[in-house]
Amino acid sequence: MPIETVEKEHIAYLNIINAKEDHSDDLKKKLDEAQRLGNEFKAKAVITFNTTIGPKRVDTTVWSVTEKYVQLKNNIHIPLKSLIAIDF
Repeated sequence: MPIETVEKEHIAYLNIINAKEDHSDDLKKKLDEAQRLGNEFKAKAVITFNTTIGPKRVDTTVWSVTEKYVQLKNNIHIPLKSLIAIDF
């Protein structure tokens, strides 16, 4: 079953939960690359994360990465522990 793509503005309405496995350490390098691509080239990344209604993905620019969150435009945060994959 394909993973639904959501608009970043709709992320605030989703109940984000931890992924079955914590991939945050494995994805740290990709997150840093996604942040650099976003800041320097305005390039977007596809972030797949877990919610109570199943995995969702968003095609967006990564503004920053903190110890616990990926920050997107408009002060939207996705917890690192909910991440499943990052592609660009």
